[in-house]
Amino acid sequence: MLSFTTDAHDAGKRLDHYVQEHVPGVSRSRLQSWIKAGLVLVNGAPAKVSQVLRGGESVEVSPADPAPLAAAPEDLPVEILYEDASVIAVDKPAGLVVHAGAGTESGTLVNRLVHHFATLSQVGGGLRPGIVHRLDKGTSGVLLVARHDAAHQALAAQFAGRTVEKVYLTLVQGKVHNQEGRITTPIARDPVRRIRMTTQMDTGRSALTSYRVLQRFDKLTYLEVRIGTGRTHQIRVHLASIGHPVVGDKLYGGPPAERIFLHAYRIAFTSPATGELVTVEAPLPPVLTQWLERMA
Repeated sequence: MLSFTTDAHDAGKRLDHYVQEHVPGVSRSRLQSWIKAGLVLVNGAPAKVSQVLRGGESVEVSPADPAPLAAAPEDLPVEILYEDASVIAVDKPAGLVVHAGAGTESGTLVNRLVHHFATLSQVGGGLRPGIVHRLDKGTSGVLLVARHDAAHQALAAQFAGRTVEKVYLTLVQGKVHNQEGRITTPIARDPVRRIRMTTQMDTGRSALTSYRVLQRFDKLTYLEVRIGTGRTHQIRVHLASIGHPVVGDKLYGGPPAERIFLHAYRIAFTSPATGELVTVEAPLPPVLTQWLERMA
């Protein structure tokens, strides 16, 4: 344990800033995780990251070992839709996180994959083996996993070159009047609510979303959506920007539901193993099919 005593020169400093000054070589995000875990005490009590020091406090730091740099295997189910010598296509259920991140260290799709498959690509590092692209936690559907580094690089080149076909099914609020449409507004991180993306900034990354109406209901519209880019929350923020947020998407103002109605239905790509075009489809989950049947 490390012990310090603040003085008058430290008055007004945030706790995490103070600790970073006195524990060199450790990132602020890691120090903040220590504070949140109660490993940093101020006058013998747990404190908040943003606590402002007054001077004269005792600060005790109990350094924690860094998180493991490799995902641990977990014997949990994985639904395989397609596989060859280079790639695996899985059907990710809604609610499942793809890989470890803030607040999630286990139970992810990656934890399941490393249990079921002896080798996966390491291009993305030990915490994201095989992961070439991702789906939001609330989104279900088909996702590609690379078996080795060469396959990962080949697939990544296809995504970057926009030659991968990605088709989604979604239910949105309101009646979409045009039978087809395109949304090309750039997408940026919301400067106020950092967990959101926005189309309201002057700058942002280019994004392309096209949609086609499959069925109209009283107050909702069922769409087929294709994306030419893979920006964070792209479909959700683009559809919300034209007044049609996805059902169940609280973050972007969608009407309440038990889950987000967004499903990655089809992906088409060239297999690095065979050079042939492969099309993989993930059936619409029963809970979403039932929603449509109830409204018909």
